[in-house]
Amino acid sequence: MKLNERSLAFYATCDSPADNAGFLYKRGERHTAYHRRWFVLKGNMLFYFEERESREPVGVIVLEGCTVELCDSAEEFTFAIRFGGTKSRTYVLAAESQAAMESWVKSLSRASFDYMRLVVRELEKQLEEMRWGPASGCGGCRQSPGSWKPKPSGPERSPERLPALPAVLPKENGCAVWNNVPGADQLPDTSSCGGHDGEGNPRPPPLPPRRRAASSEAGSARAAAGESPSTFCQLHEQYGREVARLQQDWLEKRRGPRL
Repeated sequence: MKLNERSLAFYATCDSPADNAGFLYKRGERHTAYHRRWFVLKGNMLFYFEERESREPVGVIVLEGCTVELCDSAEEFTFAIRFGGTKSRTYVLAAESQAAMESWVKSLSRASFDYMRLVVRELEKQLEEMRWGPASGCGGCRQSPGSWKPKPSGPERSPERLPALPAVLPKENGCAVWNNVPGADQLPDTSSCGGHDGEGNPRPPPLPPRRRAASSEAGSARAAAGESPSTFCQLHEQYGREVARLQQDWLEKRRGPRL
């Protein structure tokens, strides 16, 4: 993995909050002597400086694919960061107190991306259980929100039992007439009881007869329309006379009383 030194130095010393920071004793790789260093943990990167006020880190440890465990050493409060692989380096660190050691071990164990992925999965599982409830009754199966479909409120009917309609409905004056369906004018067969046909299928209810206007009703309607007392011409003449009268009164009032 390639790392940019300037970017790492800026990230280590910027004002972004650190997950943990403090002094630790780090054992050398060649020499077994311990050196006091200032450690700063940001995300999955553990930076260490010579002094607290140093501007650039001495090194960085990427906490991926490693385990943090306690180890036996001449120094107290020691723990190690071990990586998988035969040629991988093991970092041995020592804290100044028992509380500091526990704090560092806990924060370093939770710094890897794999741990964060497990935490996110667990939180997603808990959120799903809060939304849809725990799995029960069907062997741990849960329906997703997309697969849920509302149940029909009425009784279900199979498509084979529905009454068949003709392919082309007969028309009168360009409009479809339902009473002209073949067989609609025939009287219902009362030989079979229960409202079913000979095959046991439910018979549709009879259609109501089509109401046609009688000749007397049509004549009365036309007579009422022809005997309307008010027409546009009559109203125009009536209001015209009223406007002329009002105009004449106004002119006489304006001229004043005659001597």
